[in-house]
Amino acid sequence: MKKPHRLGMLRRMDRYLQSLSVSVLALLLAACGTMRSSVVVEPAPGSGYNNPVASPVAPARTPIPGGTYVVVKSDTLYSIAFRKGVDFRDLAQWNGIAAPYTIRPGQRLTLSPPPGRTVAAQATRAPHTNPPSNPPRTSSPTVVSAPSHPPAAASTAATAPGFEPVTAPPAAPAVAATAATANATPATQVAVPIKKPAAPAVTATTTIVPVAGVPTPAPAAMPPPAPTPVAAGASRAVSGVNWRWPADGSLLSRFQSGDAIPGIEIAGKSGDPVRAAADGVVVYSGNGLVGYGELVIIKHNESFLSAYGHNRKRLVKEGQRVSAGQQIAEMGSTGATRNELEFQIRKDGNPVDPLGYLPSR
Repeated sequence: MKKPHRLGMLRRMDRYLQSLSVSVLALLLAACGTMRSSVVVEPAPGSGYNNPVASPVAPARTPIPGGTYVVVKSDTLYSIAFRKGVDFRDLAQWNGIAAPYTIRPGQRLTLSPPPGRTVAAQATRAPHTNPPSNPPRTSSPTVVSAPSHPPAAASTAATAPGFEPVTAPPAAPAVAATAATANATPATQVAVPIKKPAAPAVTATTTIVPVAGVPTPAPAAMPPPAPTPVAAGASRAVSGVNWRWPADGSLLSRFQSGDAIPGIEIAGKSGDPVRAAADGVVVYSGNGLVGYGELVIIKHNESFLSAYGHNRKRLVKEGQRVSAGQQIAEMGSTGATRNELEFQIRKDGNPVDPLGYLPSR
């Protein structure tokens, strides 16, 4: 008789322990869920974290070629640096050549810095990049805790390094505004006169009444709108230089980094004018660079050169100062298979995309 009674007690105790375990587990899960949802981390308003703006990437420098080069007739320091893809100032420094950078045929030039020396000219020239239009700020993200969460969660968030807990102030009850409006006395109410809308203006129209036997003339056809022409001499100021298009033709090919001749090609007819893209001094006028034909190189400042290749005829000489828009050559096909202008811009000896400097059209 005692065994069935003891067995029943054990069963009741087992059911009690099971229900107690389930209750404890449910409480633990609810507490975990509350802690996970108690803290919301958001960027501070206006901090710029939502839409970071990447800074412009400076063009990669051309690898230093190394070796030596023997100067031939018609070479200039600028044309050699242009051909080898180095900055003319570096080339002059490596070989101890001072301005105005005069060289002579037969002179052997070193195309890399001497052993034990760094490229000082490169180290002192910081890459020029335009600042981002919306630079990211350095303010820290803000932790906003909802008022309905337990205080324990807020204290846990406050101890986290780098975060500043901010409790949103309670919104003002809308009932107060309603009561204030309802309690307003008639003496404080001001009548605002309402103006009547003006009568619409009547425009006189002419109606053509057809007459029997007389043909009605057809309305005159409106000519299609002409395309907006590019303003003559339109320019764009970039990096201290006012750039403009060197030719009027359409764009045949775009800039591709790594090309043997990295630039853009502009279409045209033989003899079309080729103009200087900006003010400067002609530092090369010749045909000694393979692949360029009749070539003109203009120095605009200590950082920028521009090159004009495949010309039929060159109209300027080395050392000549030219103005933006001045004709410097006639378009042709020397060194090419069609009439075109090969146009390049070099910054510190490195080719850059001309479309990033020329005005839109």
